[in-house]
Amino acid sequence: MGNSTSVQEPVELEEGEFVGALDCGTTSTRFIVFDKDANIVVQYQAEFPQYYPHPGWHEHHPQELCDVTVECLEGTAQKLKEKGYTTSSIRVIGITNQRETTVAWSKSTGKHLCNAIVWDDGRTASVVQHYNNILDATGIELPDGTFLKGAEGKKWISERTGLPISTYFSAIKLHWMIMHHPEVQEALDKDDLAFGTVDSWLIYNMTKTADKPGLHLTDPTNASRSLLLDLHSLEWSDTMLKFFGLKRSILPELKSSAEVYGTISEGAMKGIRIAGIAGDQQAALIGNKCLTKGEGKNTYGTGAFVLFNTGEDIVVSKRGLIGTVAYQAGPHVKPTYALEGSISVAGSAIKWLRDGINIIDDTHHFNVLAAQCEDTGGLYFVTALSGLLAPYWDPGAAGLMIGLTSYTTPAHIARATLEAAAFHTLAVVDAMKADANTELKRLKVDGGMTNSDLMMQIQADLGGFDVVRPEMRESTALGAALLAASAVGLFGWDLTNRETVEHVNSKGKRTFKPTTTVEERNKRMKDWTKAVERSRNWNVYGDDD
Repeated sequence: MGNSTSVQEPVELEEGEFVGALDCGTTSTRFIVFDKDANIVVQYQAEFPQYYPHPGWHEHHPQELCDVTVECLEGTAQKLKEKGYTTSSIRVIGITNQRETTVAWSKSTGKHLCNAIVWDDGRTASVVQHYNNILDATGIELPDGTFLKGAEGKKWISERTGLPISTYFSAIKLHWMIMHHPEVQEALDKDDLAFGTVDSWLIYNMTKTADKPGLHLTDPTNASRSLLLDLHSLEWSDTMLKFFGLKRSILPELKSSAEVYGTISEGAMKGIRIAGIAGDQQAALIGNKCLTKGEGKNTYGTGAFVLFNTGEDIVVSKRGLIGTVAYQAGPHVKPTYALEGSISVAGSAIKWLRDGINIIDDTHHFNVLAAQCEDTGGLYFVTALSGLLAPYWDPGAAGLMIGLTSYTTPAHIARATLEAAAFHTLAVVDAMKADANTELKRLKVDGGMTNSDLMMQIQADLGGFDVVRPEMRESTALGAALLAASAVGLFGWDLTNRETVEHVNSKGKRTFKPTTTVEERNKRMKDWTKAVERSRNWNVYGDDD
């Protein structure tokens, strides 16, 4: 018996039926495999490097985005096998991505031409000023040859694109690339330039072969963050292209958010269909099943992002919010729109406390600190580390702690950091309620900061509304999965018929209710607003071109 040897039989893998979601965020990429009830079968996550070459700048290396995507696909396939399933058990995948982050590459070589400029990068304040000056001096030329100047021109742009002229959006970032990277200007001159957000760049690389370029496409949720999409027609706007001096030939083809675009060309998931695309915040809206007009969500991640479903109505905000496409559930389906308030700094402020000024060791230490005090001791932290987005739109705002005394401790700073995200969320929600002329009785939430019960209770107490947190909080990835499965009819999911997805991720939710009075909330919000005003127009980055 001791001399006998045994040969292990190969394990026969089971053919399952799953949907995959590739989620490329700001600091990491993950691939999650869901079953028909949105249970997570396997997942794989990997971080990629961040580059901050100057104050207020934030870049990614485009090839590293591709490399980490391949790592996640390969790692997920291996984990599936370890669970006893074939890779082909993944019937279809959806993609969700950090939005606005801008990539420029060569059509002829398929290689990137410079680093990607990330959505929260603040270097383009002078570009914004340049285009505001053009609007004031000559205006924007409309198709009939007339010009709209100043406030009228800005209003027209806002009504057509849903967006203000801001450092946030892709056309502004692309202008900076063209002006500062000769290779981008040269590619534009030679009609060799391809522009895209992260979804476009990844799909291009996932579908290319040795002898054929990849697909160059995007969906309306990502396109609506560029300042180049007409929200009404869901077509690229020739007026905006002319205003920015850009060619239509550089742009990706527009597809809906839920249809089969192509298949993965190589690697462990070769042949699997790609059938859903949405920017990360719209995907989170879908994943939270805010599919009916009047429902809203907030994602607390690197930044915080409040979206409010406005149905088929395009609401033009008068209070610093963005009109955007929520999703288009098929090529022949009317789009659903949303109001959005984007906050550039939320969870990243915690990272700054750790890596920037070293007052915490890790997230656990931060949560322990924040729970040590019942208030901030009068401290307010305006986390304008790269300017302020909605509803203020001030790229020159600077981070500010006010109310510091000899009584202030690291615990007060930690709690003030949580309150900053909650106050800023409330400022956006208040603007949203006024623009949409409706109340928000509850806010659905997801993202890393929602793991903190303290944060959720602070939000309910400062906001005066219920905060609803699902048990499975990978809402962004789930939104991409819902789009992809809906596109091919997998599991019977159909985003045009809410009943077909009602059961998805419906168990184990928790509701946090406010415990404060209206008077208490109003007093705190008034003080926060005063702190914000003191942080504004600091213009910390100067007048860099």
